Amino acid sequence: MIRAITTFGYVGLLRPAPGTWGSVAALALGVVMDGWLGFPALLVATIAVTALGFWACAQALRDRPGEDPSEIVIDEVAGQWLALLFPAAAFFFGPGKDAFLPWPAWVGAFVMFRLFDIWKPWLVGRADRRHDAAGVMLDDLWAGVFAGVTVILGGILWHAVLFS
Repeated sequence: MIRAITTFGYVGLLRPAPGTWGSVAALALGVVMDGWLGFPALLVATIAVTALGFWACAQALRDRPGEDPSEIVIDEVAGQWLALLFPAAAFFFGPGKDAFLPWPAWVGAFVMFRLFDIWKPWLVGRADRRHDAAGVMLDDLWAGVFAGVTVILGGILWHAVLFS
């Protein structure tokens, strides 16, 4: 069961680039969840998958300190959903809530999350260098925060230029 959780239903076994496959699966599920069930469901799911991810990674890596196996993608799911929460919250609390997030918001969240997850600047890299189970989750959560903030700033800039 731990392997099913850490690989997000075995998506992490897909090759090449299991982290990208995990992010794609998380993105698809997150956009559908937000569209059908709304922002509160995405928020609860993000909190749940994050808690489950910390627990499952600790269990899976208990006898393998310092490892971050590529098939573990529950961290990408948590980070990708965290990145999606930013535009989802903006549309939920802002005027004109659409049934589904408009494509620039979720494409931006995906691209920026993958960029920060691969590039690993500042706090993302610091978390990655922990070399423990918590670090496996934390680097992707920081990447999700940076991606979410970038998408919101990009949206503000786009609308400020477009509608000024």
